[in-house]
Amino acid sequence: MTATRQTAQLAEHLRRTTAPERVATAGPEYEASRTVWNGAVDHRPAVVLRCADAADVQAGVTAARELGVPLSVRGGGHGWTGGAINDGGLLLDVSGMRRVTLDEDAGVADVQGGARAMDVARAAEAAGRIAVTGTSGSVGIVGFTLAGGYGPLGGRYGLGIDNVVAADLVLADGTAVTADAEHEPELLWALRGGGGNFGVVTSIRVRVHPLPGGPADPTVVAGTILYPWDQASSVLKALGERLPDLPDELTVTCGLFTGPAGSPLVYVAPTWCGDADTGRAAVEPFTRLGDPVMAQVGPTRMTDTLAGTDTMAPAGRHVEVRPRTVPGLTDGVIDAVVAGGDAVTSPMSAVYTHCLHGAAARVPVSDTAFAMRSPHMLVESVAAWAPGEPGTRHRDWARALSDALSAEALPGGYVNMLATDEYDQIAHAYGPNRDRLLAAKRTYDPDGVFTASPLPAGS
Repeated sequence: MTATRQTAQLAEHLRRTTAPERVATAGPEYEASRTVWNGAVDHRPAVVLRCADAADVQAGVTAARELGVPLSVRGGGHGWTGGAINDGGLLLDVSGMRRVTLDEDAGVADVQGGARAMDVARAAEAAGRIAVTGTSGSVGIVGFTLAGGYGPLGGRYGLGIDNVVAADLVLADGTAVTADAEHEPELLWALRGGGGNFGVVTSIRVRVHPLPGGPADPTVVAGTILYPWDQASSVLKALGERLPDLPDELTVTCGLFTGPAGSPLVYVAPTWCGDADTGRAAVEPFTRLGDPVMAQVGPTRMTDTLAGTDTMAPAGRHVEVRPRTVPGLTDGVIDAVVAGGDAVTSPMSAVYTHCLHGAAARVPVSDTAFAMRSPHMLVESVAAWAPGEPGTRHRDWARALSDALSAEALPGGYVNMLATDEYDQIAHAYGPNRDRLLAAKRTYDPDGVFTASPLPAGS
């Protein structure tokens, strides 16, 4: 069967089994589905099914299996590698499935597979609660959460996966299942770190947490402090000395980006989730790590902080991300980051960090597939440049910074950001949980239909 004939057959099959207007092979809807945050991704699926519910997902998975067509799944579309969009196969676009339903009495939210972090944060905030998200509101919450989920509330409430209590998904044979503590518990274990490698996740149930101010004042104490680049080494060293002693309520990140004047700046971003008066006192020392050029820290809503990040990293830029996991701000890490800032090739490029400490570090390694539970920092070397500009030197910058950090790095890496060529990090990403995770893969997806994030090679 020719590719053209197979595409026509697949599209016709889906139009018979779903609403015809949800099937696209060209046109505005097709282009919108295949366009993702990283503008460098230009993959072209043969057919797009814009799913409205789990029944559409089942129809798509079944059709792909019967016709022997490769399958990919698009949620928030924020994965920088573009792995969510295949070339020449069927794309299941669940990005329109964004409903968030709060059960305030149970303290949980049911979140559809295409919901963004901002969707969940708004729903929780309206009820005087807070949800564990990352730093960007446009990121798909399911992909973020199930691969690990670093964020500014990790010290108090753990990673994203630590807040997942159930998931609904469609397996490779088209079966819809629920994974929770009583039904398919091994699948739930694997999902919590192994992500969408086992099926199409149509919804998850996550805990949402009360805030001291309740609906009347659903705020945290957070913000950003900027320091001039000539103070980078001393500021990062002073910060590194404080990080091991942070209370659970306080998570602090740092990094570099280019300021309005065109030179790099150091940023320090504390987030306190607890009593506001205590929080003000807790974050104040981070304004005295050097001589800041700006310090904007105070009570704020998480939705405002998420929106601010989205403004700084808009969709459409060309991007390459090279992550490393390091034990902390050691002298070697600081030297590498400062050298990277000195050599940065684009005003759009940046270095972002995420800290794992507190509650996230107290979860036993065997409780979830995600195994990196000792306190550490995730360092993202993010090269970004304008469409149409040659990208080689910017990619080389990100890779060089990653290589410089490798001498300080812990074994493994964060699969949500790893490219498929990061062989050594992938091989060790799941630590002692590797064999159990691969056994779950063989059980639930023996033919390897789903490739949401890199998995280690089989034993």
